[in-house]
Amino acid sequence: MKILILGGYGVFGGRLARLLSDLPGLELLICGRSLVAAQRFCADYRGAPLVRPLAVDRRDIEGVLQAERPDLVVDASGPFQDYGDRKYNVVEACIALRIDYLDFADAADFVFGVARFDAEAKAAGIFVLSGVSSFPVLTAAVLREMAQRITLVSVDGGIAPSPYAGIGLNVMRAVVGYAGAPVKLQRGGAPGHGVGLAETRRFTVAVPGRLPLRNLHFSLVEVPDLQVIPPEHPSLTDIWMGAGPVPEALHRVLNLLARARARFKLPSLEPLSPLFYRVLNLMKFGDHRGGMYVRARGLRDGVETTLSWHLLAEGDDGPYIPSMAIEAVVRKLLAGSRPADGARPATHALELADYQTLFAGRDIHTGFRHDDPTASLYRQVLGSAFDALPPQVQALHEATGARQWSGVARIRRGTGLLSRLVAAVIGFPKAAEQVPVTVAFTPERGGERWTRSFAGRRFTSWQRRGAGRNDALLVERFGAIDVALALVVDGDRLTLVPRRWSCLGIPLPNALLPKGTTFETEVEGRFVFDVEIAAPIVGLIVAYRGALLPD
Repeated sequence: MKILILGGYGVFGGRLARLLSDLPGLELLICGRSLVAAQRFCADYRGAPLVRPLAVDRRDIEGVLQAERPDLVVDASGPFQDYGDRKYNVVEACIALRIDYLDFADAADFVFGVARFDAEAKAAGIFVLSGVSSFPVLTAAVLREMAQRITLVSVDGGIAPSPYAGIGLNVMRAVVGYAGAPVKLQRGGAPGHGVGLAETRRFTVAVPGRLPLRNLHFSLVEVPDLQVIPPEHPSLTDIWMGAGPVPEALHRVLNLLARARARFKLPSLEPLSPLFYRVLNLMKFGDHRGGMYVRARGLRDGVETTLSWHLLAEGDDGPYIPSMAIEAVVRKLLAGSRPADGARPATHALELADYQTLFAGRDIHTGFRHDDPTASLYRQVLGSAFDALPPQVQALHEATGARQWSGVARIRRGTGLLSRLVAAVIGFPKAAEQVPVTVAFTPERGGERWTRSFAGRRFTSWQRRGAGRNDALLVERFGAIDVALALVVDGDRLTLVPRRWSCLGIPLPNALLPKGTTFETEVEGRFVFDVEIAAPIVGLIVAYRGALLPD
């Protein structure tokens, strides 16, 4: 198969070529306006396909297509928002020469409008699929899965790229170009408009049982989903899609500029895109992790409910996700399975199961969350991952009423002056071996009061489900201090990872956040806890390990 990739040495085209590197039967034509850049990419390429550089301007594509006669054209160039009067010239050339076509288009009008070529593409015996990327292919697949469980009413979603993912200048031009401009969407059951990058909301991407991303700031972006998804779900009244790039400070500067443009009717901010491009690609710090979410509010058996889907991608795997949809289509073509002829948005190009196959073997994890306020506290925070816990750990956390568990524990204490002072203020027990211990659990204000007694010495804490910036976390209060903990399932252990803390609601520096290895598990049919609390400068404050059984 010969595949011509417009923008083949760019961010998305280059990643697509690398995703296909294990396929020996391919010839990849790496095309773009710079022959030098295409040659450089081909020289560095490592893989089974034959790669060949070509200098191609998409405005004069017909001659190249006639000379090369590729089996498939992939348009990975852009920005698709700026293609002008002849924005479909590549599509038209492919139809004229009977060449299948795919693109990465992120412009809603472009993707929505490609259906005008449906009859011509069918007559030519080819397929023309537009928007073959995470938005809208992955989001549409997730929503079809959700629609089997609830009646969709309101949908929002977002993508949070790793700060190390890198972003192309064309993508930056597209994003900055619609900042402060009207963005078509469905609102209140009717076609409406939002303001690009001026509308914001926060969300925590949290795959059940995995370490969640930080609570992130998302801004409205123009993506095909806003126009192509509502017609597929007649019950849908509202849709909103955003992006959550970091660092947040730079993101908020763009928010302010977008609001200023909208309010004062300023010209396009696109001239600023090279500046934002350079700054964003220089400011690479923080966790090398990315994510995505889709949240649906709707009705289940007549009751209002919320269902969300989460994706976490670690390290270098995340940046490849937008290119995986076209990778999957190519692999299906090689296996003899081709999309139906015609021209349309690519919302039905793949199903969620296709993506699970693509994610297998990579550090990419997904999961659904269904809000159930009647469930136990830990089940609410863990979601479906709760069922993977050992039986005794489930038993301790599944109950919602008052109960008590008893056993024995070994206690260690820090010896420094500061550590002893902190331990005394909170009421931690003194160091001892084989100490009788009881833990009483009492429902309180939507959470649980934990009263621990070590040989008669008691200290208490109040645990509850986090909200706001602590969403998807367990918050435990010791006196005036709140510590937000991530619940992570690691094999047969439930690990509690400190993420944020505050005093009387005032956030405290994470550099001073107390940490330590804390987990729960089951050993020989007993619930086992291992708690270690240490802090920078202070050192070890307390550590206690023991086993419990229900009274």
